[in-house]
Amino acid sequence: MYSPHAALIGGRSFDQCGDDLPLDIEAIRADFPILSRRLPNGKQLVYFDNAATSQKPKCVIDAMSRYYEEYNSNAHRAIHTLADEATAALEGARDMISSYFGTSSDQLIYTSGATEAINLVAYGWAREKLGKGDVVVLTEMEHHADIVPWQQLSIDKGVEVRFVPIDTESFTLDMDALEVALDGASLVCVVHTSNVLGVRNPIEKIIEMSQSVGARVLIDCAQGAPHERIDFDSLGADFIAISAHKMAGPTGIGCILVKKDAMAEMGPFMTGGSMIKRVTMEKSTFQDGNAMFETGTPRIAEAIGWGAAVEWLNQFDMGEIHDHINDVASWTAAQMREIPGIKIYGEPEREDSSGAISFLHESIQSLDLALLLDEGGFAVRTGHHCAQPLMDALGVPSTNRASFWVYNTMGEAEAFIDHLRYIVERFS
Repeated sequence: MYSPHAALIGGRSFDQCGDDLPLDIEAIRADFPILSRRLPNGKQLVYFDNAATSQKPKCVIDAMSRYYEEYNSNAHRAIHTLADEATAALEGARDMISSYFGTSSDQLIYTSGATEAINLVAYGWAREKLGKGDVVVLTEMEHHADIVPWQQLSIDKGVEVRFVPIDTESFTLDMDALEVALDGASLVCVVHTSNVLGVRNPIEKIIEMSQSVGARVLIDCAQGAPHERIDFDSLGADFIAISAHKMAGPTGIGCILVKKDAMAEMGPFMTGGSMIKRVTMEKSTFQDGNAMFETGTPRIAEAIGWGAAVEWLNQFDMGEIHDHINDVASWTAAQMREIPGIKIYGEPEREDSSGAISFLHESIQSLDLALLLDEGGFAVRTGHHCAQPLMDALGVPSTNRASFWVYNTMGEAEAFIDHLRYIVERFS
């Protein structure tokens, strides 16, 4: 039978990728076809928008193409050869991904990404368990996807929502305020790593504090998973939301990892095909466990692509990847601080920073600065980064953000600094 695991990464099969390899950045870059692109103006692409989405190695692209070219079929629907192969690939990917995150496959629910994963908790768990008098604790750092569902829950169910502020001097959470906010809390939702500031929150301590008052914990790991190895079972959170597309996988897929006792308290989020046991004219009964939450046609190609992505990442020591990213980001931030008029929000030089640098110039508008950087070939993010409460706390409407990943080089950083200096000298 055809197996997607036979695909090659750099000439080696997936099952040969268990041992960590030393980082060879040029060899890594060769795995990403888009990094050789030149923009319409002839400039070489320098991709510094990794906190929005990472680029994809060729093994991911090939694995998804192979599915469509060789065994495209719906999974869990038939017993013909193609359907068997599609089902095996879908579930094989689930096994690989769950193992990568340190848990069993029955604790992984496929979603469209971290946004749907958080909404699944809000609608599948919180609406079943919470009501008037219950408290959900959030932080000012949260992405809108971890704010809006809880605001809606507050409107619909009378749940109280509390926000833990940041210290705008250190750009870290106010842990004393967190301790106060935890009084009476039923659920604590916190971002692992800020997509704006690059700050890694002390999630181990937050989980411990939350569980000491009997609260369940949801961690948004969309930014954390590309930068460190998340081990769900040992971390101890009740729910962890992850997106594939920020960690070399495709868009359109992610997951929620759920403790078994928390999953037992959940009801269906969406209903329809696949998640049912029996439908009659009078009533329906649902599948048990994670199958209850995956309705409709599965994200087969996307799951296969994500499986290839985690196998690609599994070649490397994530600590080495983090150190490389941090070295590039720290040097870049230090150089930026010397450019007149540039202000950085956060401390990218911190050892636990994720390599995101949010910045503004005192006189060049953020949109204009982004366009001028793009003219030099540098792709950066501009806007509020789906984190408007954090922007409000920082006292700005938006920032520019350069964010680095494993394939970025010191040479790219040097070119970026040169071009940024040119822009500031020319236009400020």
